[in-house]
Amino acid sequence: MEIVIRSAKKEDLPTLLDFEQKIIEAELPMDPTLKTEERINYYDIGAYITSDHTEVVVAEIDNEIVGSGYGQIRDRLDYFKQKQLGYIGFMYVKEAHRGKGVSQKIIQYLYDWFKTKDLEEIRLTVYDKNPRAIRAYEKVGFEKHLIEMRINLKD
Repeated sequence: MEIVIRSAKKEDLPTLLDFEQKIIEAELPMDPTLKTEERINYYDIGAYITSDHTEVVVAEIDNEIVGSGYGQIRDRLDYFKQKQLGYIGFMYVKEAHRGKGVSQKIIQYLYDWFKTKDLEEIRLTVYDKNPRAIRAYEKVGFEKHLIEMRINLKD
């Protein structure tokens, strides 16, 4: 089984939009602030595919798209040492292919892409209630850095 990572193409958009909805479906129980009464989107994947500051990638096994992710160059505020950082998002692997190293291959591809952009730091966000994803990110070297907290004043 060979995992091939490649840049996404416009023709991949229907599959990628399906992956996005599967991500949202998995995250809805983790975030009570997300809308549930209408279809939502996290990303403008079509625009990201053609953007020069974002690299959308897919993972293929036997010519089937089984995973996705993106790397994005983001500007930082003036008080940070670096003017820009890399951000990873849209990580998804079909359930039947989880545990095969697909996400690690996607992240390594994005690491290499960020290095060509001369970036020093990569960040991502993950729900605290998603320990499987946290373990996967820690496995490739990410460390917890900042905790975002919330309170609902209506409760």
